[in-house]
Amino acid sequence: MTTTIPIGLTVDGHRHELDVDPRTTLLDALRERLGVTSTKKGCDHGQCGACTVLVDGRRVLACLTLAVARDGADVTTANGLAPEGELHPVAEAFLANDAYQCGYCTPGQICSAVGALDEARRGMPSAATADLTGEVTLDRAEIAERMSGNLCRCAAYSNIVTAVQEAAR
Repeated sequence: MTTTIPIGLTVDGHRHELDVDPRTTLLDALRERLGVTSTKKGCDHGQCGACTVLVDGRRVLACLTLAVARDGADVTTANGLAPEGELHPVAEAFLANDAYQCGYCTPGQICSAVGALDEARRGMPSAATADLTGEVTLDRAEIAERMSGNLCRCAAYSNIVTAVQEAAR
């Protein structure tokens, strides 16, 4: 007998109530229960970042997050960054700078970039470039460090960094 737990999630602006097995990851709840396919299952071990979404505005690896632990949360996927069909400025920068090849990692990359830029704007330094004053710069090395949790098998890293740098402006 499997026990389920009722949870509520707001995903891309839409409220959902579901009963989930307590072992269900946020990734599986999004893809299998809610049909949100922009969030990708890459490694399923938290090593590639393809499943990155924003939970209450913060970057989260959905494959390592239990859905029950996010009951009541506001989840934004790459789809939710483009309400009414208009591209988010980060997605526009990815498109303009050819910052994708096969596109599989792109939704996670875009969500991660949005989260990373927000972290930088809020003054959250990365481990690699924090200085004693707490100032954060968004040079190429800083962006690469902040995006280091997202892998691209096609090696579009240079273009990804350029796109994030452009979006930061």
